[in-house]
Amino acid sequence: MEIKRDLYLNKLIERMNNGQTKIITGIRRCGKSYLLNNIFYRYLIQNEIKKDHIILIYFENIENEELLNYKKLYEYVKEKIVDNEMYYLFIDEVQKVDNFIAVLNSLRKFENLDIYVTGSNSNFVFRYCYWI
Repeated sequence: MEIKRDLYLNKLIERMNNGQTKIITGIRRCGKSYLLNNIFYRYLIQNEIKKDHIILIYFENIENEELLNYKKLYEYVKEKIVDNEMYYLFIDEVQKVDNFIAVLNSLRKFENLDIYVTGSNSNFVFRYCYWI
C-alpha cells in the first residue's frame, strides 16, 4: 500500500524549474527519498520527461561512494547534461557530500538543470535550511 503524498508532490510541482534548489528534509525513514525517487520521479515520467534527463544519485549505495567528493560529483552531473533540454537532478542524503554547498551552487549555473536534494542529518537541517 502506498501512502498518498499529494500535498508534498504538489509543492514540488509548484516549484519546478524555478532556479532554486529544492531541499526535502525530515527525520530518517519518514519517506523523503520515496517522495522524490518514486512519487515525483513517476510524475516526471508521466509528463514525458525522458528517463535519461533525470539524474538519480543515492548516497546509501556504495557504487556512488566516489561521488562523495564534490568535484567528482560536479563532473559526473556535468557529463550527464548533453543537450539544452531540461534535466532533473535528485541527490539523496546530500549532506554526506564533502562541501556540498559548493557543488550545489556550482550546478545552479546550468539553466537547464532543476535540482532536488534530500537530507536527514539534524546538523544539516538546522544549519542549511530555512522554513517559510
